[in-house]
Amino acid sequence: MTVILKTEGLNKVYRQGGLVRSRQVRALNDVNITVESDKPVVIAVVGESGSGKTTLAKTLLRLETPSSGRAIVYDTVVTGKGTTLSKQQFLGLVQPIFQNPFEAFSRYRPVDAYLHETARRVGGMDGAQAEAAVATALASVGLKYGEVRGKYTNQFSGGELQRISVARALIPQPKLIVADEPVSMIDASRRMIIINLFKQLRDEAGRSFLYITHDLATAYYISDYVAVMNKGVVVEFGDARQVMGDPQHDYTKLLLSSIPTTKTRWRPRKVAA
Repeated sequence: MTVILKTEGLNKVYRQGGLVRSRQVRALNDVNITVESDKPVVIAVVGESGSGKTTLAKTLLRLETPSSGRAIVYDTVVTGKGTTLSKQQFLGLVQPIFQNPFEAFSRYRPVDAYLHETARRVGGMDGAQAEAAVATALASVGLKYGEVRGKYTNQFSGGELQRISVARALIPQPKLIVADEPVSMIDASRRMIIINLFKQLRDEAGRSFLYITHDLATAYYISDYVAVMNKGVVVEFGDARQVMGDPQHDYTKLLLSSIPTTKTRWRPRKVAA
């Protein structure tokens, strides 16, 4: 069995305030997750705003340094004690997809320039190889190279830009893609295009995903495993169908009870502190 993702005592502590009056904020509190599998998987991390799920994503992407603990991706230590990966090696193993596709690309630069840059800098490809890799990656997300070449962000919808972001992440052929709220900025009618694309890439291209979301409905639909976070702590973790079909923790139950249904009128509920 391959260790797809493992966090060992992962902690992230921030200090707020000045020298006289300062306090510690524990964004990640002893996070321990283990997913072993012989095939690619989608791991969803769910929770409300401030639960720590985005900090977990940033730590795994090496955008934040853990205060203690470490993380392993595909049997390789990627952050924390024991990691020896260079930036290029890391980006060949783990790639990000961020929340706002309009912030992922400058409006003053053609979007395909970013794809070529990823192919050259991370993939180590030359001109012809980079061109072919970009075309293949775009095709895998349902876009033609000719439809993207030389165009700027204002010439695409949010959904199209996010698919281009996915294509960019695919170019180095990473083992794990960390997607932080990848559909929250996209029109609701187009969100399932991205969600179904993740499933397709898992099943056909052999990519695993860490899917960060507050949307339990899409998490249930797409994921193989679910981690529920609250105040920096993983309060429940396991098989997605088991966790969301028969939740054991009160916080998970409250989150699930807040999902609107067609059978009853939805009223937002306050989660206990």
